[in-house]
Amino acid sequence: MAKVGIVMGSDSDMPVMAKAAGVLDEFGIEYEMTIISAHREPDIFFEWAKAAEGKGIKVIIAGAGKAAHLPGMCAALFPLPVIGIPMKTSDLGGVDSLYSIVQMPSGIPVATVAINGGQNAGILAAKILAASDDALLVRIKEYLDNLKEDVVKKAQKLEEIGYKEYLNQMK
Repeated sequence: MAKVGIVMGSDSDMPVMAKAAGVLDEFGIEYEMTIISAHREPDIFFEWAKAAEGKGIKVIIAGAGKAAHLPGMCAALFPLPVIGIPMKTSDLGGVDSLYSIVQMPSGIPVATVAINGGQNAGILAAKILAASDDALLVRIKEYLDNLKEDVVKKAQKLEEIGYKEYLNQMK
């Protein structure tokens, strides 16, 4: 099966990136995860990004904060899809990261999820891989059906007990 590369610039990004890994685990998708700084160790980063395709990686999920160059640099070097996760930052709340990732020049796209959107990055990577993997597509459809069922159950519960009791039970 195709692999996903998960890369982050700092171990402080790990809680968000772990959500992407968790989704990939749930779908049975192989991945490798590493910490590489595009700014502090560009030679190691270049080597990793250029070697990714040869290792069977079909999608890269790259998380970065502040200047957030890691996803864009991955997209510049890796010929397959790159998903960027902008990290929430203390200075600007992650908007700086978001803008850095979505404002890529023509020809170098990076799919971008919400600030700290690790789970959605994992789901998006799985959907990309499912375009050429029918068994994975079946698992994704089951996952989406389960999401729908969860919402239906919550709506039924709300109807049965009323919003005040529902709120009390959420606490």
